[in-house]
Amino acid sequence: MGRGKIEIKRIENSSNRQVTYSKRRNGIIKKAKEITVLCDAKVSLVIFASSGKMHEYCSPSTTLVDLLDKYHKQSGKRLWDAKHENLNNEIDRIKKENDSMQIELRHLKGEDITSLHHKELAAIEKALENGLANTKNLEEEGKRLSFILQQQEMAMEEDAREMENAYHQQKLREYNTQMPFAFRVQPIQPNLQERM
Repeated sequence: MGRGKIEIKRIENSSNRQVTYSKRRNGIIKKAKEITVLCDAKVSLVIFASSGKMHEYCSPSTTLVDLLDKYHKQSGKRLWDAKHENLNNEIDRIKKENDSMQIELRHLKGEDITSLHHKELAAIEKALENGLANTKNLEEEGKRLSFILQQQEMAMEEDAREMENAYHQQKLREYNTQMPFAFRVQPIQPNLQERM
């Protein structure tokens, strides 16, 4: 008995929709693998669930980039051109900024400064003086914080000793007040020993 045709429309019940999605996704991925093996076809498949989760399949002998290049050549359409252009521009900008920062770092280390003008050297000197002043300020702040920490540690040790002494004194008082009378020394009675 064969299955009847179903109407192709959105499944309203979310759990039924999820089950159908999972089964059909697995089925289409299976078909993509089969056509790759049977027909030596290059296949790339990308599926996004409504939750945003991505599932993909790409023929073992190729990559998605290779398939996109083939698509571009055969269709004449360029996918992602605007975004690609923007990304290339951003990469170029970041490379230039990185190169500039590398040069500036070498200059601050005293390397490659012979070709600099006096204004550039003065700016480097000013930056180094500011850095040195900040370093001295940080050293002073570190010494001050270290002193405060040492004072607090000493105060905590003193408090701990006082608490320990108070605890021992309390225990000694409790011990002395609880000592039973039976431990008091009794005088020896010689006449009791003679009768035995």
